[in-house]
Amino acid sequence: MSDPARDRLEQARTTEGDDVAGQREVETPVLGPILSAALEVFNEHGFHGASVREIARRAGLTVPSLYYHYDNKEGLLRAVLMSSLEPVVRGVEREASEGEDPAERLARVVEFIVLSVTSARTAAIDAAESRYLGPENHALYVAQRDRLEGCVQQILADGAEAGVFVIDDISETRRAILGLTQAVPRWYQHGGGSSPADVAHRYARLVLRMVGYPVPAA
Repeated sequence: MSDPARDRLEQARTTEGDDVAGQREVETPVLGPILSAALEVFNEHGFHGASVREIARRAGLTVPSLYYHYDNKEGLLRAVLMSSLEPVVRGVEREASEGEDPAERLARVVEFIVLSVTSARTAAIDAAESRYLGPENHALYVAQRDRLEGCVQQILADGAEAGVFVIDDISETRRAILGLTQAVPRWYQHGGGSSPADVAHRYARLVLRMVGYPVPAA
């Protein structure tokens, strides 16, 4: 009997130069000059250390001109966070709906998230910065994040119900998986010996083992 997840992982392991994980359609966030500058400054100094004057300077604007587009620094943070998260959420929802096999769906989602945070590294921002959003903006951000978490939660529940996964606590496992994948930008370096597709493939194998699913030897 064919096993879609194992078959695809085996194909990814044996295919040279055209890793299956690398075939994912990753949507790179499009940031204009203002948000690109804000992203740089937030990543370098954090929200509290970021200066609106410095953001305006890097964007080639005056501070009054920047405030014409965004009311305040929090508005810039919200725009950067949402621009980074929304394409990932759309992609995860698409990957989660492909096929019926829970292991295949989980592998696809994990690969997509890792590819997103490595291929689009320049558009990444630490999600922990969301704690500086006010209640209204934070609620908008959390609503998007909940969509992503809900996809992973449903796949884990489907796999556990089908006897494909061995999971003690579905919610805790979901948090562990997302924490693992979303930490990749903190250490990943382009040109460091592993391509985004290599890392995505390894993390898919790691996560499948976490949920008790047998994967082929590397």
